[in-house]
Amino acid sequence: MLKTKIVVASVAIAFGIASSGAHADERKLTSIGATVGSLGNPYLTLLVQGAEDKAKQINPNVKLTAVSADYDLNKQFTQIDNFISAHVDMIFLNSVDPKAIEPAVRKARAAGIVVMAVDVASAGANATVQTNNVQAGELACDYIVKKLGGKGAMIIENGPQVSSIVDRVKGCKSVLAKAPGIKVLSDDQDGKASREGGMNVMQGYLTRYPKLDAVFAINDPQAIGSDLAAKQLHRSGIVITSVDGSPEVEAALKSDSLIQASASQDPYLMAQKAISIGYDIMNGKAPAREMTLMPSTLVTRENVGSYKGWTAPR
Repeated sequence: MLKTKIVVASVAIAFGIASSGAHADERKLTSIGATVGSLGNPYLTLLVQGAEDKAKQINPNVKLTAVSADYDLNKQFTQIDNFISAHVDMIFLNSVDPKAIEPAVRKARAAGIVVMAVDVASAGANATVQTNNVQAGELACDYIVKKLGGKGAMIIENGPQVSSIVDRVKGCKSVLAKAPGIKVLSDDQDGKASREGGMNVMQGYLTRYPKLDAVFAINDPQAIGSDLAAKQLHRSGIVITSVDGSPEVEAALKSDSLIQASASQDPYLMAQKAISIGYDIMNGKAPAREMTLMPSTLVTRENVGSYKGWTAPR
């Protein structure tokens, strides 16, 4: 009985190699551990979906386990430890702290696990795939400068200090440095990268500042929350821009919301590229660059009709 099983297995393996063209020594992708800032964020949910879809193209039987770190560094450390104990082949990492996460990343790599940083950089990762976030911040804030004619009072509605958000704010400030007529009233309030957080922070701003011309929110959920707060407090004439290009903002741009532009990201394609690069690294093919930056484009009321968003056919 044992001999029969061995023969059958050998035939199956031989057939698999013949049909797929794979090399006998190619390392298979059987399991992935994904830890992201928050699975309550639609952007990060789509990021995980893109990773899973690409992984299943490589191996239909791959197992991807996704967990939410809830922007808690200690929680993410524990999650990575669990992935190491489970002997996953790859860790798909959306880090909550790009520098402090390094010991966990090093530990995973020492265990022979490929670590792919996605959407935000992570010290020690094999490679990173993210949006050109500096460019995204530049696009969103250049729109504000032009819309206000170079004069007015605005807010930079900040968020969790991960690399992507830091870079967006950096890009925004580089544009504002050339627009001395724009006064930044605040740039250090954390909207928690969420709709609720954006709403809470915006309520405080609107109570504090009787004159506010524009807001740059670091992502779409915060922008949507900010728009809701303005409506509740009956404030109008405020230009809101953000980063993501999400389906929710597509709808907002087609309505009477205060949101007027969003610098796009493509989380699905970003995740697919990360898995592809990670799989190549598993099999000894290093990428040309450790950092892959994906370009951003500005989605506005004027061009939203032709925008191919997150849910566009691939």
